[in-house]
Order: sequence, then C-alpha cells, then structure tokens
Amino acid sequence: MLPVLGRSVDATSTKACSNALSSTSARSTRARPNGTCSLFAGAVALIALAVTTSLAWAQSNYPSRPITIVVGFTAGGSTDIVARMIAEELRKAWGQPVVVDNKPGAAGNIGAALVARAKPDGYTLLIGSVGPLAINASLYANMPYDNLKDFTPICLIVHVPNMLVVNPKTMPVNTFAEFVTLAKAHPGKYFFSSTGVGTSSHLSGELLKSLTGIEATHVPYKGAVALNDLLAGEQVHFMFATIPSVVEFVRAGRLRALAVTSKTRSASMPNVPTVAESGFPDFEASSWFGLLGPADLPRDIAVKLQAEVARALNVPEIRESLIQQGADPVASTPEEFAAYIRSETIKWEKVVRASGAKAE
Repeated sequence: MLPVLGRSVDATSTKACSNALSSTSARSTRARPNGTCSLFAGAVALIALAVTTSLAWAQSNYPSRPITIVVGFTAGGSTDIVARMIAEELRKAWGQPVVVDNKPGAAGNIGAALVARAKPDGYTLLIGSVGPLAINASLYANMPYDNLKDFTPICLIVHVPNMLVVNPKTMPVNTFAEFVTLAKAHPGKYFFSSTGVGTSSHLSGELLKSLTGIEATHVPYKGAVALNDLLAGEQVHFMFATIPSVVEFVRAGRLRALAVTSKTRSASMPNVPTVAESGFPDFEASSWFGLLGPADLPRDIAVKLQAEVARALNVPEIRESLIQQGADPVASTPEEFAAYIRSETIKWEKVVRASGAKAE
C-alpha cells in the first residue's frame, strides 16, 4: 500500500492510475482517470513542486553549512598552499567553515576520485592540478574517473610555470638559443632531471625534445633530490623546475635561468623570456591549479564560487603572495576552464605517448 496524502491506494488502483497517466496512444476518446488516479497525479505534482522548491532554496542560500575542499596531495605543497589561501577567503566572505582535506596518493587521483563520486551540492570541492586533470588520463592504464566528464570546472585559479635552468659549470650557455645549439651539437650527451615519471617537470623536458629536436636523456628522481643532483653538476645538466624551488639558486649564480614555460612571462620572474618567444610559439608546459566540483553541480553555485574566487585573487595581499611563490593568478570563467582542461588533455596525451611514459 502507498500512502498518498493520508489515504491508502492499493496496488491495483496504482497500476490503473499509472497506465492512465502514461498512455500516449492516439485515441478519439480518452478514458477519464478515476478519483484515486487524480489524487495520485496531484500528489506527484505536489511532491515535484516541493522538491524543486527545496532545491531552489538550498541553492539560493548556499552555503548554509561547512564546505570541504579536497586536495590530492600532502599538506605544505603548492596545491595545498593555494587551496588554503582560497579556503580562508571563502570562509571570511561567507561566514562558513571551509576545511581543506588532504587525500594524497596516485599522483592526485585518490583525492580527485573522491570528489568525482561526491554529491553535486557545492559542499565537496576539489583544488585540482594538471596531473590528475590532464596528464594522468594518458599516464595510467586504469583511471578511477573520467577527467572530462566527472567534474564541473569552476575556475582556473593560477598558472605555475616551470623554469628551464642549467648548471652553468656543465652547460655554459646564457640563452635558450645557445642551449638548443649546444644540445643539438652533442646528441645524447646531456641529461635532464625531473621530480618523477609523468610529472610536469618530466613532460616539460619531453615536450622540449619533441619541438626542438634535441636528444637528451631523462633521469627521474623522487622529489627534491633531482635539484640536489643538478646543483652538484655530476650526473645531470638541466631541469624544468618550479620557480620557487630554484629562484634563490638562480640569484646566487649556482643555476642559470634560460626560459619559463608559460605563454607569457611570469610576474615573479619578468626578466626571464618564455620558450615561446625564444622561437617555439607552440611551447607551453605550465603547472596549474583550479577549483572544480562533481559533475552536474548547479550552475548558480558554480557561478557564485567563481565570482568569489575571482574576488579573492584581486585582494592585493593574496595576489602578491601568489606571485612571490611563482604563481600567476588567472581567475577564468567555468567555460574557459572547461575548454582549457580539454586542450591540456589533448596536448599531454601526445607528449605521454611520444615519450612512452607509464605510471610507476
């Protein structure tokens, strides 16, 4: 028995009602639903109205409870730092707690998968990066989510360009053009380090090889060891590294900066040219961080979040802090971010395939 507004409707009446309501056959005379059916139809309409009204109220009053921002990497890293800056600004603006929840593992896939499976109500969000949102789809044989279908892009927050640096003792060049000329003159002689297979550091080097035609050997490391060996100058000769990790060594003369990997010069290192302006206009290999929700996130919630992130990125203290850490604020629209993820996925798929890189 199904309760309908205080009455009981038996299964036979329910079936008859359902048939009467759903029939679409062309007939000259329609059977008029009985009283029970009319009540059933009315109840369905009232329930639909109540649900719609409830959803509209929840969206218009968003946020009405704490928000969780998932980060697929450990606390203290670049993704985490950006997430905590944004979380604090959202908290101050809306008066609701915004908690950063670190879920590291599988190059960011674990945290991203958690958000992909979450309810699309705006209370579980992701600060994602180029790895889990563009590179890993080609790097991993089995992904726990579809990076193009399982998320609602909200805002591209920052670009974090890598910087091509050399050890001047072992690669005595002063410009990107000199670097390419030297590397081409000695095929296979030079080695480049990275922070791991499939990372932005690694694939920036592979993209360089593809576009310039130089031959260089990749040497993967675990994290900061890659930089240590570059500084030692015994096994590796150049590297694509995040600006904050190498800027002090550049200023001290222990490393030489030749180019940044973004389309435009970095605000944190404005005197260093881009690879693109050095003769290779198609070269762009930045890391980046953006805010996303699960698929089917209501548009008004996405728009509200984007507007608040854009406002936060214009706060002078926030903007300056990001620039000092080598990040260039962006504040894209949801549509721009979605298109960017698609283009990045296509670009890195080609690079991964050409390099033969596989997840370790």
